[in-house]
Amino acid sequence: MKKVSIDSGNKSPNFIGSWTIEPILICDDLVSYFENNLLKQKSGESGSGVNPDQKDSVDISIKPKEIILPGNESFKAYFDQLLECYKNYVEEWTFLKEISQKLEISSFNLQRYTPGQHFKKIHAERISLDSLHRIFAFMTYLNDVEKGGSTYFSHYDLEVQPKKGLTLIWPAEWTHAHRGNILRSGSKYIITGWISFAN
Repeated sequence: MKKVSIDSGNKSPNFIGSWTIEPILICDDLVSYFENNLLKQKSGESGSGVNPDQKDSVDISIKPKEIILPGNESFKAYFDQLLECYKNYVEEWTFLKEISQKLEISSFNLQRYTPGQHFKKIHAERISLDSLHRIFAFMTYLNDVEKGGSTYFSHYDLEVQPKKGLTLIWPAEWTHAHRGNILRSGSKYIITGWISFAN
């Protein structure tokens, strides 16, 4: 066997879309929701359960049906903005129009990291039969982070530094394996989840 290269032309995209949501005050509302709901906060969980050696965070998990409950208006405002980001993403990658109407938001998380914490393990968002329905991941940074806390996409050697309102959408596949780098100071808040095939 001999490995060969094919011509990739003049494009080498990473398929990570990025936008800034507006109004930026949505981020403050989501951080306030996190801090005002102590009873909903739990140790961060990943596909292998609660394991601080892989993911060290405090999370609030929310189901889509909870968005309409009183007190959750900030989620509706956020997802209105995320939908606009997603529409723009689909316009850029027109093949997605064939499946875009068959997708929905599944459960999602608000997360807080404090100094020394991070999502340590390189991981992807679709790694088992249980997560086959996931097509894209989304994440919005809810505050600026000065030291550490970046998201590192290992295959692209790409680091994204948290900036308030910065929103990312990327494929859930192994091609977009990533981790969160260690937070050095302050707090890091995000909202993150998946765009999946409708059940």
